[in-house]
Amino acid sequence: MPSFLVRAISLSKVVQSGDAPISILDDVSFDVAARESVAIVGASGSGKTTLLGLLAGLDDPTSGDVVLDGVGLASLDQDGRAAMRQRLVGFVFQSFQLLPALTALENVMLPLELAGAANAAQSARDWLARVGLARRTTHYPRQLSGGEQQRVAIARAFAGDPKILMADEPTGNLDAATGVEIAELMFRLNREHGTTLLLVTHDANLAARCERRLSLAAGRLVGDERRAAAHVVADVRHVAAK
Repeated sequence: MPSFLVRAISLSKVVQSGDAPISILDDVSFDVAARESVAIVGASGSGKTTLLGLLAGLDDPTSGDVVLDGVGLASLDQDGRAAMRQRLVGFVFQSFQLLPALTALENVMLPLELAGAANAAQSARDWLARVGLARRTTHYPRQLSGGEQQRVAIARAFAGDPKILMADEPTGNLDAATGVEIAELMFRLNREHGTTLLLVTHDANLAARCERRLSLAAGRLVGDERRAAAHVVADVRHVAAK
């Protein structure tokens, strides 16, 4: 069994802009253990979303590699990466990424059906109930509020029982009160299921809820900070007391 669930090894990403190359990520390396919650922070343009895309195998690095659960993504073709994502990763995006022609239930069912789950409909219903949408299963995304759409996205992400949850600005399109509710839901489910969380965020309060913070600046990793153990224990006690 690998000692780290996620490894970024000397990741660099360079793109062409006219005749000039632009470095988006520059030699970024770190390891993430199972069950860690990690915030990836930095100013706009620092490379956060690009890094998350590379970690998920949605984009190719110019150099370096990503190892997920002991398997290097560079060794896999596109089909192999898709199978790896299906097995390991759940996603939550700022823009929700729900299919507008499908109901809430169908949006959650779709990845389960693609994975060959025999009980996709019941599992999707159960997950929608867990995120507070038991009465909204037949509604389409256009009939749901932003917070409700993100709840559907969270249900979809967790329904496949992922080892890793990758979230890109999950509260970025929500008002402050709804954002707090969504963050609480996401972190609670993450704790209950022992998921490893990789969270891209501009929100300092959201980042502070993670055990660890990776800071990017101009494409380089400039900080790797861990919260004091006492703060983590206090959070766990607070949740247990609810």
